[in-house]
Formats: sequence, C-alpha cells, structure tokens
Amino acid sequence: MSATASRPARPETAGPGRFARPLLGAFLLAAAVDLAGLLAGLDTVHLVAKPLLMPLLAGYAAVRGGPRLLVAALLFGWGGDVFLLADNDLAFLLGMGSFAVGHVCYLTLFGRDRAPAALATGMAYVLVLAVFLVLIWSDLPAELRVPVAGYSLLLTAMAWRAGVLGRYAAAGGALFLLSDALIATGIAEWPRLPAPDFWVMLTYIAAQLLLALGVLRAGRAGRP
Repeated sequence: MSATASRPARPETAGPGRFARPLLGAFLLAAAVDLAGLLAGLDTVHLVAKPLLMPLLAGYAAVRGGPRLLVAALLFGWGGDVFLLADNDLAFLLGMGSFAVGHVCYLTLFGRDRAPAALATGMAYVLVLAVFLVLIWSDLPAELRVPVAGYSLLLTAMAWRAGVLGRYAAAGGALFLLSDALIATGIAEWPRLPAPDFWVMLTYIAAQLLLALGVLRAGRAGRP
C-alpha cells in the first residue's frame, strides 16, 4: 500500500465535510449578490438573496461539525431575516423575536465555556447601551420602546459573552450590536449613512459569519 493511500482522509474532504467549502462559497456569493443589489437599489435581488444567507451558513456550520445550538441560532436568524422583509410593525416584532431566540441559543452555547468574560468589556457595553437607549428613547414609536429595550439587553449580553470564544466571536458580537443599532436609528428616523440597508446587511453578514467561525474554531481547539 502506498504512503498516500494509507493516510486518513481529512475531515473537510470526507463524508459530509466535503460540502463545507461549496457551502461557504455559496454563502459568500449570496452575500456579495445581496450587497451589490442593495447598492444598486435592486429590491428584487435583495428579496431573493437575503433568505439564502443563513441557511447556507447554517449548512456550512453543520457539515463542519458545529454544535446544534450554533445551527439553531443561525436558523432563527434566518427567521428574523424573512420576517423583516415585510415592512410593518408586526413583522418587525416577529423578526425581533426570532433573532432574540437566536441570541438565547448563542448565550447558552457561550455559557458552556467556563472562561470568565471580561468585566471591563461588559461595563463598556452596558455604558454604550444605556447612553444609546437614553438618546433614542423619545424618537422610537411608543409601542416599540419596551420590546427594543429588552431585545437590546439580550443582544448586548450575547455580544459581551461572545468574547469567551476569542477574537472572531467577539468581533461578531460587536458587529451584530452595531448592525441592530443601525436598524434602530432608522426606526427613530435619525440621519443615516448613504445606502443604509447596505451597511446594516454588511455588518450583519459579517457578524453571523464571525460568530460561526469563532464557535467552529473553539470547537477545533477542543474547548467546550
């Protein structure tokens, strides 16, 4: 038997893992198409590309052997993406609720790592959240103030706790917070950047990808 034939197959190229690179490539392609569509003002492109993002990333995480809670968090993110395609308050609340369940999945997953989260980072997050809510409170529709505040607390906790899994997950949590802050400023009708939906989606896509990669890297390193 040759030396080449006797080598064990790499996890990425054996079994379901052989689909990892095609799924990641499809996710990145869908992300590029979605972002280009937003820059070009092509709403139909966004309506088609956006719902493909999280299922592709969840599939990638699954074939890489990612934990079920990661896959669940990404799929609840997909639910939020789909609901937010509709432009009404009920759809917004349903989408926010779906994302909230995804954040609970992330928090539960991060809680399995017994490493303490940085206290200074947590205090900084709390300060930023408090200032942001105080500034935006009066500009939010009255019926959305409490749901937005509760969701923001949950998201901030997730972003802070993500730091226990390293730089990728920490950056993902911070970008998720930034993405949702951009959405909130739009609801409050604050001045926004040009092509605001592009920046919301760019930070959101990067956030979910970095969170997934952070969890997968921690798993490969043998952490809980």
